[in-house]
Amino acid sequence: MEFNPNGVGQPNGNYFALPYSPEEANVVLLSVPWDVTTSYAPGTADGPQAILNASPQLDLHDPFVKDAWKVGIGTLPIDEGWRDKSAELRELAEDVIERLENGEPEDSPAIVKHLKTINSASESLNDYVYAEAKNWTEKGKIVGVVGGEHSVPFGLIKALSEKHESLGILHIDAHCDLRVAYEGFNYSHASIMYNVLDKIPAVDRLVQVAVRDFSEEEISLAMSHPKIVPFTDFELCEEKFQGMSWHDQCEQIIEQLPKKVYISFDIDGLTPDCCPNTGTPVPGGLTFQEAIYLLKLIAESGRKIVGFDLVEVAPDDKGEWDANVGARMLYKLCNLAYKSNQ
Repeated sequence: MEFNPNGVGQPNGNYFALPYSPEEANVVLLSVPWDVTTSYAPGTADGPQAILNASPQLDLHDPFVKDAWKVGIGTLPIDEGWRDKSAELRELAEDVIERLENGEPEDSPAIVKHLKTINSASESLNDYVYAEAKNWTEKGKIVGVVGGEHSVPFGLIKALSEKHESLGILHIDAHCDLRVAYEGFNYSHASIMYNVLDKIPAVDRLVQVAVRDFSEEEISLAMSHPKIVPFTDFELCEEKFQGMSWHDQCEQIIEQLPKKVYISFDIDGLTPDCCPNTGTPVPGGLTFQEAIYLLKLIAESGRKIVGFDLVEVAPDDKGEWDANVGARMLYKLCNLAYKSNQ
């Protein structure tokens, strides 16, 4: 049956109920249902399925991309084995976190044993994401990761670093994610950007936008590291209060990015009304439209968006709001990444 972009969305196992297989697609979405190291509220392992379920009800017109439904967005099947492994290891992680919060030393035998198991599994997950990403990027696809906690895109960024000699990251997030093995988890959701800078030398610029909840050590690193350019939420708001337009702020942000850009989008970078059930919500942040406008300007700046992730969307049992917002942001990321490569 011929696909009707104006008709009722008919769930078919693909994001947005689009008709493209990964082989036919220009943009391939890899779902990673994993939230083992979440330090506050779990649930983002269910994010990919929730976004998938909510996405068919989106209307497909995009004012920034002509005939957006023809972009060609393909969906890889969600590997439920990783979802099951996440649930199994989450119990160990919660035991580690509880012991640490009760003052038990990190080198106690029980904690060391759990951390060894979790860290080994995290490396296996990274290897899986890397292998999938490398396979599809070598076929000329733009790959986007749908999480899942923020640790999950490491393998994609690593794969892209082997394809592109120089790479910049636009990191939209409430947090800097610059902690070193937070809570003993080598690949913690709170350590993703530290790990990227430490282990992936091709990443030569990290531009952080809307960050507003961080440790003293993290902000010190962000302010002093030669590769990091932070645009904190506090500074952005102060400039707005003094009359600077969001357009001008976006121009300042984009000026710091190289020609090839990876976008790492933590949903908690948005205002909490857009993501009330995310694991670590923080007051403040970008509005939905501010975020889209920034992405649009990047796509129109002559820069290429070579890959992206959308992470930390956590569903609500009572409704689909978080997943609805996540699906809409995912659609924009797909479309604008494609547009930037034309």
